[in-house]
Amino acid sequence: MAAQDIILRPIITEASMEAADDNKYTFEVAVNANKTQVRQAVEELFDVYVVKVNILNVRGKMKRMGRYAGFTRKRRKAIVTVAEGQSIQLFAADAESEE
Repeated sequence: MAAQDIILRPIITEASMEAADDNKYTFEVAVNANKTQVRQAVEELFDVYVVKVNILNVRGKMKRMGRYAGFTRKRRKAIVTVAEGQSIQLFAADAESEE
């Protein structure tokens, strides 16, 4: 699987931006991706050294449209810790624009 297929998008929330100060970056990843694949993809795409990867599975929420019930899609989040002194510019640019 290509690196672009593993890392789907960054997750930019208030909590993830605070974690970015501690070199922890949050991404939405492919549902079938494992920690090793996420590590290799982040190192390839952003040219940083990954120290640790934590993965969370997020269940889909039940939603209704009138009398029809369904679920939103399930997601998988990865919290990637990079080496001290390194950063991912994608998150740094968003933090600067908010200030």
